[in-house]
Amino acid sequence: MGNKIQAVKGMNDLLPVEQKDFKLTSAFWQAFEEVIVRWTKRFGYKQIRTPILEQTGLFVRSIGEETDVVGKEMYTFSDSNDSISLSLRPEGTASCLRAVVEHNLLYNSPQKLWYMGPMFRRERPQKGRYRQFHQVGVEALGFEGPDVDAEMIAMCADLWKELGISQYLTLELNNLGNREERAAHRSALVDYLSQYENRLDEDSKRRLHTNPLRVLDSKNPDLQEICNAAPRLTDYLGEASLAHYNELKSMLDGLGIRYVENSRLVRGLDYYNQTVFEWTTDKLGAQATVCGGGRYDGLIEELGGKHTPSIGFAMGIERLLLLVNEYGCLKSESAPDVYSMHQGEGTALKSMQYSHLLRENGFCVLQHSGNQSLKAQIKKADASGARFVLIVAQSEMESGSVTLKDMQGNFGQQTINAEQLLTTLQEWKNT
Repeated sequence: MGNKIQAVKGMNDLLPVEQKDFKLTSAFWQAFEEVIVRWTKRFGYKQIRTPILEQTGLFVRSIGEETDVVGKEMYTFSDSNDSISLSLRPEGTASCLRAVVEHNLLYNSPQKLWYMGPMFRRERPQKGRYRQFHQVGVEALGFEGPDVDAEMIAMCADLWKELGISQYLTLELNNLGNREERAAHRSALVDYLSQYENRLDEDSKRRLHTNPLRVLDSKNPDLQEICNAAPRLTDYLGEASLAHYNELKSMLDGLGIRYVENSRLVRGLDYYNQTVFEWTTDKLGAQATVCGGGRYDGLIEELGGKHTPSIGFAMGIERLLLLVNEYGCLKSESAPDVYSMHQGEGTALKSMQYSHLLRENGFCVLQHSGNQSLKAQIKKADASGARFVLIVAQSEMESGSVTLKDMQGNFGQQTINAEQLLTTLQEWKNT
């Protein structure tokens, strides 16, 4: 016998049952996906699906060559003839916008889009952070005002309420200004941080000369005093940026959405400008951010399209579902309505025919396969979680009857005419 081949570290199987190190089940995940489909439809967003493999240049141009994502975390390789560099997508916005530009979706028509699928980053796996992870992303393309920023945040608040986790999430808000304002702040920030370069850790020293704004996002406790006293980007915002930010906050106040202003919130990708936000929690250990996003008004132009003001956000599904599983109220209905069993010659086909009738009328039916004693079949029916059991025995089949058992005990066990099977089960289910 050969050695077992295991999954790649940081990439998880999603099974019908809980695993020791990965508590999420496929039924729980599917229930969440159904919520997402309804939720995005309520707000008028349409789904887009893109490949998981893109040209590396897409992410270099959009995310930024000096970011940790591009510099350290992407899975990148050449295709078979070494003519082009390819990467597994580390996030969804760039792929979405590439498709929008390539297919000219913005021709005289703003777009509200959403997507869901796997992303890949070579990181150290830990609770809530994996090398293959999954995201739901929402993008509003071609909208300039703060009203769509407020709608995006309100969408999130609506979802948290439906999932029963509103009280465990905090909205953090900031404004990064436009390119010129960020450049002025960057210059002041570099001058300030250079005074403390000998006290910076290695990551911060590298970022000081490549992406100094990310130094402010450092989680190193030894740097918090330095970061807290650094020049604030909000002090460099011009009249238009301040007006956008203030109107957004006014709208959130009017919607009753509470927030905390965080001047050190910068997000990890280079394409953000103006509004940025994160939903954070203290219930997942070090992995505090559950959802984040912001404006990227120049990104579509950077990818070959026309200048298009846009905003979007993404949430990590694994991290979010860990929170929902522990504190929320998402119901996953994996158990069948009916477990259909049989005993005796010719009863397997009759049981399948009854099962087909019930499925046609909206019942979820698990059909027993194989020949086992009724006692063994009842044991499997109980393990399946089915509320009702349909028993087709040879003597009953010959007399045109069936036996139904309510596993919850409300109706007990009854033998009825087979013609009453559907109406009886419908009455039992609705009682």
